[in-house]
Amino acid sequence: MNPELARLVAAVPGFMPADEGEALHAAAREAAAGTWLEIGTYCGKSTLILADAARSVGACLVTVDHHHGSEENQPGWDYHDRALVDPRTGRLDTLPAFRRVLDDHLADVVSPVVAPTQLVARWWSAPLRLLFLDGNHTEDVAQHDFHAFARHLVPGGLLLVHDVFPDPADGGQAPWHVVRTALGSGDFAQLAVHGSLRVLRRA
Repeated sequence: MNPELARLVAAVPGFMPADEGEALHAAAREAAAGTWLEIGTYCGKSTLILADAARSVGACLVTVDHHHGSEENQPGWDYHDRALVDPRTGRLDTLPAFRRVLDDHLADVVSPVVAPTQLVARWWSAPLRLLFLDGNHTEDVAQHDFHAFARHLVPGGLLLVHDVFPDPADGGQAPWHVVRTALGSGDFAQLAVHGSLRVLRRA
């Protein structure tokens, strides 16, 4: 990433270590032009990274999130940010923060979808050249997102999975189980490991 992009990414709330962000950007730049899909927008940190890569190869990025946060973002959890709570409803709402990032930097290449992945999966039919999974990390939703959207990856398409921790002491297991499911299917080969980011390619 260039220094200006790195500065923008660092200013957006969310979890993406700088080295993993660099690896995500480099991996995405290897994907083909076409439709890319990001599951899990939050405030747009990884969206900035993927959008810059998409511009460079002529791809279009769709990003899906209901914008009310995952379990770890709720009150009483380690990653709760009070600044993102809507005072009217009392609920976490990351959409206003993302909207500022979208309007300032992403509107030319990113199409946001504000909805649960279960709803989007019912109508999604576009073939994908890249799929980035970084949404809800419960077992059922993580597995749903993989099965619902990875089937749309074309041969040679990239599957990128974030927050993968094989050791339970390091973090939740759902993304790791998604990677194991992908590899166990025989449809994917792992290309690289960068911290908690896994890069796979569809056969």
